[in-house]
Amino acid sequence: MNIRRFLSLATLTLLGGAALDLHAEPKTATPSTSALPTIVLVHGAFADGSSWDRVVPLLRAKGYPVVALHQPLSSLADDVAAARRAIDAQPGDVVLVGHSYGGAVITEAGNSPKVKSLVYVAAFGPDANESINDLGRGKPPPVWITSLRVDSGGYGWLPESTVLHDFAQDLPAAEASIVATKQGPIFLKNFDEKIKLAAWHSRPVFYLRASEDHMIDPAAQELMATRMHATLTSIPASHVPMISRPKDVAKVILAAAEARRPSAAQH
Repeated sequence: MNIRRFLSLATLTLLGGAALDLHAEPKTATPSTSALPTIVLVHGAFADGSSWDRVVPLLRAKGYPVVALHQPLSSLADDVAAARRAIDAQPGDVVLVGHSYGGAVITEAGNSPKVKSLVYVAAFGPDANESINDLGRGKPPPVWITSLRVDSGGYGWLPESTVLHDFAQDLPAAEASIVATKQGPIFLKNFDEKIKLAAWHSRPVFYLRASEDHMIDPAAQELMATRMHATLTSIPASHVPMISRPKDVAKVILAAAEARRPSAAQH
């Protein structure tokens, strides 16, 4: 693998998506919550499903069933397959949420007829026949890319110093250090895999832009949200607002869920 090639791509960043280790809500929903969609959370690169730990209780408190994926990050196709299995396992409608690289995952997996809305959290939103790396061609690479570590198998991860300064800089250092320790290395070729069919063309889209993001340019986030005709919310947060600003993230997800509820559609 030619590491210089990756250093030249401005959008090589997080996201998530394959092999399945689901933490789903028990199938004992009461009549008052049974009509609610299930919220499926897809993490990003250099992360795992625990990145949603502060958001999950906020969604559950409103009665929503929640599933958080743990992806192997071995290929975009594998990650999409894992998300599709999680979607298929749900009894009804799904609100599909992706962070960072997870945005590419939900863009493809979101074509399931069960998916009624999409939520992008500081995430990539490629179009059909477009990869994440395609989004950054011709643009200068972000500074953090020079710190990327790559192993003999072609999997990349971030050193702790980069996590503290560029990935989760709005967290206390001790918390950011734990984020670095728990990160999941990602196969770097995932960023070259192209989307076949972009679900955001046919679903309501909500986008949460992190204005202090050092990993994905906030201006690029706004451009992607505009291209997707998304309902855009901007907050002053790092690349991991689901950890540093979980209430703000939950608010956007709940808005997407409420927009698709049968009761809301009837008004």
